[in-house]
Amino acid sequence: MHPKVVRETVITELLNPASPEYNRLTMNTRFTPFKFFLTIAVVFLLSTVAIEAQTSRPRRVKQAPKPSTASDPLLRPEPTQSPTARRNDSNAPLLDVQPVKPVVNTVAPADTTHAYALLEQKQFAAAAKEAKDLAANHPNDPEAWKIAGFAELNLKQYAAAATDLEKAVELQRDTKQQDPNTESALGQAYVLSEKFEQALPLLVAATTRSDSQPDALMLYYRGMAEYKTGKSADAERTFNAVVKLNPKDSLSLFYLGQIALAKNDLDGGIAALNRATVNDGRLAAGWMLLTSAYLRRAAASTDQAKADADYLNAVRSGEGLIKVRTDAEAVTLLGQALIGSKQYPRAASVLDRASTAADATGVTFYLLGVAYSRATNFPKAIIALEAAARKSPDDVNVYRELGYAYEVTKQYAKALAVYQKGATLAPGDSDFKESIERVKPFAK
Repeated sequence: MHPKVVRETVITELLNPASPEYNRLTMNTRFTPFKFFLTIAVVFLLSTVAIEAQTSRPRRVKQAPKPSTASDPLLRPEPTQSPTARRNDSNAPLLDVQPVKPVVNTVAPADTTHAYALLEQKQFAAAAKEAKDLAANHPNDPEAWKIAGFAELNLKQYAAAATDLEKAVELQRDTKQQDPNTESALGQAYVLSEKFEQALPLLVAATTRSDSQPDALMLYYRGMAEYKTGKSADAERTFNAVVKLNPKDSLSLFYLGQIALAKNDLDGGIAALNRATVNDGRLAAGWMLLTSAYLRRAAASTDQAKADADYLNAVRSGEGLIKVRTDAEAVTLLGQALIGSKQYPRAASVLDRASTAADATGVTFYLLGVAYSRATNFPKAIIALEAAARKSPDDVNVYRELGYAYEVTKQYAKALAVYQKGATLAPGDSDFKESIERVKPFAK
């Protein structure tokens, strides 16, 4: 994905520290199981004294029902011990209490105050860890899952963030306490983890709420999801909406340029990409696409003056490209623009440097051969074109240029063999047939 696809937002502002979720614990939570047991014991002793003070005639005493922990959701389930009273060993303790597996609290909410404070302080790793621990012990508390997801989103752990935010949204919906901010964050996490199909409905909802203005960032993520799911027309409308809100949004302008070029709208694509690269000079993908678009428009033009201007513009954008990318592909594109603008010696110098890279392709060597040939340095042109033929043995253009270089240097036998190879690959090409007939008398 593009480096600026990943955008950070101030996610912690989406949380409401005054939410009732943080203060839902009441004084009842201090009514611990020990105090409950002590109260029952006192009641029992008082009842015994009262019975002994009465007449000796037996009377039925209605016992008070035992309170149930299920009746009060704030009371935590009390673990049941497993004592062993039987003594097989005279030296064994009188009471052997077996360890009890802790009971996960699925009723009471977690106290997420400290985890939220860590998130607010941008201590995202600590916030994520504490929130995950709380979620493990309180799996039905959406707030713990939510804080974990927001922290992971800031840590760029997008897959984990999506998983935790999914759980938070599910619990919120189950309790009919939907939180638009959590759903928006989940849509964002889906996009950043490239789950575009799942992201789209959440992002459409986030950007069409009647009670708020659409957010430019959420619109951008929606446009991304639409573009990646093949809805180019919808994506174009959405990216235009982003640019209306933020005219300097370089990534939205980049995608508008890409959409325009896909429709063969070269003028629209070039206009959008120029704006994108002006707003962000380090947008390598924008420079790459803009240089290619200028070359396409120049090649298709029937007006030589306009074509020459586009080739010069391609050189300018190619120079912008190699400021941020110096790999063989980027340098080769600049070399192609220099050849188009007839700056052959400079093109040869640029392409010669690109040809030494490990990722240099047959195209790089072919263009290097063309640059040397147009600069009338045929020996070097032949070396480059022979390398191009080895790397791209099925490219007929290589054999056309290599045959010409052999012919000019009067290596007619080699020229004939190369022209014949090209004719084999392109039997209907009249240029190869004419070249064969031209050099055949001189080939010995």
